[in-house]
Amino acid sequence: MGKTETTLAKFALDFPTQDIPSEVMHLAKRCMMNSCGVALYATLDPASNIMLDFLRAEGCAPLATVIGSGFRTSPQNAALANGFLGHLEEYDDTHTTVIHPSAPILPAALALSEQRTVTGTELLGAFAIGIDVACRIGLVIYAHFREGAAHWHITNTCGVLGAAAAAGRLLKLTEQQMVYAFAIAGTQASGVREVFGSMCKPFHAGKAAQNGTVAALLAQRGFTGTDGIFEGERGLVGVMATGHDINEATKDLGKRWELRQTGLKPYACGQANHGFLDAVLALRKKPGVSPQSIKHMQGSVQQFAPALVRRRHPRSGLESKFCYYHSMAAAMIDGQALAAQFTDARATDPAVEALRNRIDFSEDPSLSRRAAVVTLDLNDGTTYTETVEHPTGTPGNPMSDAMVQEKFNGLATAGLGAEKANKAQRALWDIDKLADVRELMPLLTK
Repeated sequence: MGKTETTLAKFALDFPTQDIPSEVMHLAKRCMMNSCGVALYATLDPASNIMLDFLRAEGCAPLATVIGSGFRTSPQNAALANGFLGHLEEYDDTHTTVIHPSAPILPAALALSEQRTVTGTELLGAFAIGIDVACRIGLVIYAHFREGAAHWHITNTCGVLGAAAAAGRLLKLTEQQMVYAFAIAGTQASGVREVFGSMCKPFHAGKAAQNGTVAALLAQRGFTGTDGIFEGERGLVGVMATGHDINEATKDLGKRWELRQTGLKPYACGQANHGFLDAVLALRKKPGVSPQSIKHMQGSVQQFAPALVRRRHPRSGLESKFCYYHSMAAAMIDGQALAAQFTDARATDPAVEALRNRIDFSEDPSLSRRAAVVTLDLNDGTTYTETVEHPTGTPGNPMSDAMVQEKFNGLATAGLGAEKANKAQRALWDIDKLADVRELMPLLTK
């Protein structure tokens, strides 16, 4: 049996919840609040109705709850729906590997918490450990992609492992079962980046949540898999990476926590836009700056995010979330980059389109990875330049607790109404005091 597999299995199952640093548990709480808020807002999106119609037709046993609607279905289907909702608005958390960890991992833990008594602290612990497993494997892969491997969506390919880890911990699997659960999860890893800008991208997160849940439930029943999903030449890591050191996945395990490298988004779009957005919103306040006064905007980053630069004029709200041009134009015109800036109507707005035509981008290898530079040339000859080293929400410039709460309140109020949103917010901040997580779910439904 592979050392990496057994080490991560033992960690997922046996690491004492009380030994997880309080700071890490608080970060898990912030991510949970953020994810629930984003999912609640996503229930307003017509895409959520497609998913619900599909699940209602399945006719599964009503054992777990879909956030927002309150529809009850099987644990695996609830995980699918809640993972989809958690990533649909592109407003969820982001690790330095660009894994969006909460959307695939939290729904698996929530779904399985509804068939057994799980305390809020136990839920947070399973969630934090699931994120650590997913992102540790993600770090190994991300730094050593094989040719073409970067075209796969890492939120799915690694998020499914974190979902299995969180689910396996709550199910109290044996070590062998957990090793097999990793294998069952890993062999289901999928999702290509060509579909970014469509409903398939959040579907990846939902499938990772669902597949990780299924992996743990099958392993619990005796379903087998390889014991070399991480170390095997033809295992998940071997297929995705080359020239890597698999020992990096377990280095400082239980001491270095990947939640510390996970940021929350202040803007409702792809994270690679956020440095540009910080810069544009700062430039918007400069004397003489207005959409009409701008002759040209030039943005620079170290390396393009291919999905965000491929199309100047997006055709839908979903596509607009993956567009440098649209994000900068909408933010300059509206003074914000929230969900309202990334709708079908905004994507095809003539004023936004006109400004997108006056924006260009270039790569500058001298910049740090997350840095962004925007230069603004006005019609009167004035030039302004704004440099952002650490975009708002990234680990180097994190959102405050107050900002996280404000974001949740805005999103949850839209989905639930103010009174219920306030109750949900208080319950989430105090989740570690909850004796049974099943008390939380009614607060996250209409």
